[in-house]
Amino acid sequence: MEALRRRAQPWLGTIVEIRIADAMPETALTAMYDRAFQQIARVHRLMGFHAPDSDLSRINVAPVGSHITIDLHTHAVLQAALQVTAASAGLFDVRVAGCLIDWGILPPCGQAPRSYVPRRASFSLTPEGMVYKLGADLLDLGGIAKGYAVDLAITSLQEAGVQNACVNAGGDLRVIGDCANEVLLRNPSDPSDMAYKLALHNQALATSASYFSLRETEQGQYCALVNGQTGEAMLNRISVSVSAPQCIFADALTKVVMASANAEHPCLAQFGAQAYIT
Repeated sequence: MEALRRRAQPWLGTIVEIRIADAMPETALTAMYDRAFQQIARVHRLMGFHAPDSDLSRINVAPVGSHITIDLHTHAVLQAALQVTAASAGLFDVRVAGCLIDWGILPPCGQAPRSYVPRRASFSLTPEGMVYKLGADLLDLGGIAKGYAVDLAITSLQEAGVQNACVNAGGDLRVIGDCANEVLLRNPSDPSDMAYKLALHNQALATSASYFSLRETEQGQYCALVNGQTGEAMLNRISVSVSAPQCIFADALTKVVMASANAEHPCLAQFGAQAYIT
């Protein structure tokens, strides 16, 4: 296996790094990077909260009762979100954008933020690839779409014949290949302390912590992580990492473990996942 070669680009509100260790000419390698970054860009374009023409924005501004045609990739992410919401009894929920707007984490999206009612269905999916809007809650896919983008990039590399690679989107990562990738998980209260050392082999890993987005306002302290059962900010000073076969589920499940403070939450087994709390 060749030494890892890497490229990085800014997408999804972070830096996405792609590393490939297969032996191939430079021109072929460049084509592989382009192929993978195109998939990252696709998710960025379809599911961005800030872009007025994204699928997500079109859902959010559509009137209640509308059927909205969306891309199959957006449909897949919403379907996975509903799976995790059901498995976690609502601890993870994508209908929390109104909370994040109220707290100043997200910008207004053309209508007044709506109060969040936990565990109330506000959309359903049709087999034809459409969203039926049942309620006025605003959606945010920031807690799951990045993981999907990582999976999509890995799949595109595998389909092109790449065997050894790693895609890392700001700490949400997935590795494929013969060799394990060593990942160190820091203790958030003592950055010099490595609480866990993991060897990832054909697995994904995602990490969430409130201190990444913590902010103080006159109304109180908030962050970008919302407990779907209560609509409250998850301010517990822990860092949660989850490993799973797919990064989309590792990404979403970090919020379940964060909200429950339970590294053995029952829904982890449903997705073949394992959690680490530091």
